[in-house]
Amino acid sequence: MISGIISWLASLIISVISGTGYFGVFVLMALESACIPISSEVIMPFSGFLVWQGQFALAPVVLWGAFGNLSGSIIAYVVGYYGGRPLVERYGKYILVSKNDLALADKWFSKYGQGTVFFSRLLPVIRTFISLPAGIARMNFKKFCLYTFLGALLWSYFLAYAGLIMGEKWNSLRIYFEKFDFIIIVVVIVGIIWWAKRHFKTVNHPSGDHP
Repeated sequence: MISGIISWLASLIISVISGTGYFGVFVLMALESACIPISSEVIMPFSGFLVWQGQFALAPVVLWGAFGNLSGSIIAYVVGYYGGRPLVERYGKYILVSKNDLALADKWFSKYGQGTVFFSRLLPVIRTFISLPAGIARMNFKKFCLYTFLGALLWSYFLAYAGLIMGEKWNSLRIYFEKFDFIIIVVVIVGIIWWAKRHFKTVNHPSGDHP
């Protein structure tokens, strides 16, 4: 069933780009970075294939992809910035997120946020959702946009150029990216399990700094 959905989404992506050109690349990349499960590993390599065919040019493809990514990321950032904190503070306890966790996120993004936002754009799965915690942590908006765009530009170029090099075999790239996605997902799941265990341990065994 999952493979069928993935194939359907891939066909939809191809149809949208074939019918709307550069603007389709922009919209699809914006949707992916706004936390909609649409794969840039199909969007940009197929666009690179169209460059190989002579229908697109590489530079505009990369720029439209990067600006689309930035636009969707801003939407997710704004949701996290204005809606995320009150929602998490009110309902976060039901998903093991406390106000102290938010304070820690603020500190974490203040210290590591810039590099995290940039490098997360190069990682499957993570790049789709990184804008939400960046917004919740109130990361500086200008820096968020700068590092998001630079990371998106690099990612878009890499994927589009890979599609250009592969030519008619561009679709075979999906196999390799799916394997990489699986590895990233496993790492994320392991990290969540580790965090949950640590969180429960802290809750059940407080440090005892007060009577």
